[in-house]
Amino acid sequence: MARSATAVIKLSAIRQNYLYAKSLAAPAKAIATIKANAYGHGAIQVANELSDVADAFAVACIEEAIELREAGIKQPILLLEGFFTADELAYISEFNLWCVVHSQYQLDAIQAGEFEQPINVWLKMDTGMHRLGFYLTNMQTLGSNLKKMPQVNNITHITHFSSADDLSSIRTEQQTALFLETIGELPGDISIANSSAVLSKAMPDRVQWVRPGIMLYGASPIDNPEIAKSLAPAMTFKAKVISERIIEAGECVGYNALWKAEKPSKIGTVSIGYADGYPRHAGTGTPVLVNGKKSQLLGRVAMDMIMIDLSMFDDQDCIGFEVEFWGDNIPVNEIAQCADTIGYTLLCGISRRVNKQHIQ
Repeated sequence: MARSATAVIKLSAIRQNYLYAKSLAAPAKAIATIKANAYGHGAIQVANELSDVADAFAVACIEEAIELREAGIKQPILLLEGFFTADELAYISEFNLWCVVHSQYQLDAIQAGEFEQPINVWLKMDTGMHRLGFYLTNMQTLGSNLKKMPQVNNITHITHFSSADDLSSIRTEQQTALFLETIGELPGDISIANSSAVLSKAMPDRVQWVRPGIMLYGASPIDNPEIAKSLAPAMTFKAKVISERIIEAGECVGYNALWKAEKPSKIGTVSIGYADGYPRHAGTGTPVLVNGKKSQLLGRVAMDMIMIDLSMFDDQDCIGFEVEFWGDNIPVNEIAQCADTIGYTLLCGISRRVNKQHIQ
């Protein structure tokens, strides 16, 4: 691939982060969340890397699950949004998938369905996120009714935290208490704790399953440097300088002339832009690493190119210099803050024209 925009994905880092999540959650088991193409890192490659250590995987939809099964992944796979139409139940049974059930229409479809083998249901409770899940008053009845259905095998009880990344919030504690009180003595495992709750150990002793996501890829959802440094960045997003020039004081660069040189300046053009997944809202001053030296973005991010400061290189020829946009030296969350977004969107937003290299 001639164009230099590249995402280098270190699979051993993802493995390290998964094992770290398991150690924090022990003795609970850990579901490796690899939805959205493993947050942009490559679901099949990540699943293969974790195949000998992962207790299970989680995806958003059946298409993502079938892709993994067809690639030879044998571990249990959880559908986090369950199914959307009743005809998916045949595939869920055939491919032996675990299925979140969060709405009455799903219960009705299961009860009316006929398929080869019973399915494992993850019954979701709404404890305050108000996105998916049954109301608290229904859980005891629903659990009992599901247990009687011949179409259902095991039942796991699940909920999702809304504010676990905010260590000052009491909502996680409140949601946990509601969940455990409502479940009571119902039989079946429970699953509670996303990356934030795993990292902060905000999970009850009763938990059998945790669901780490973003932390597997080396980004912390909690704004705490001590927590973040325990994770190994998995993706390095980089490209090369393709042009350089000297501009005089008072001259501007890029669309809308947003940056003006206060003195004669050496600037470079790098072959990466928002069509590759670099955030358009990142502005002047956003850090980059050029040939091992800290520098900054200048002006507006374009579709295919970015302007950077090369003044620290004096008379050197900078064509071909490598520029890191995030990775081992620049945390993806730092770039996200500069663009008024979160690291999740940047990792998931890497476009298909970016060359992906999976390494150990």
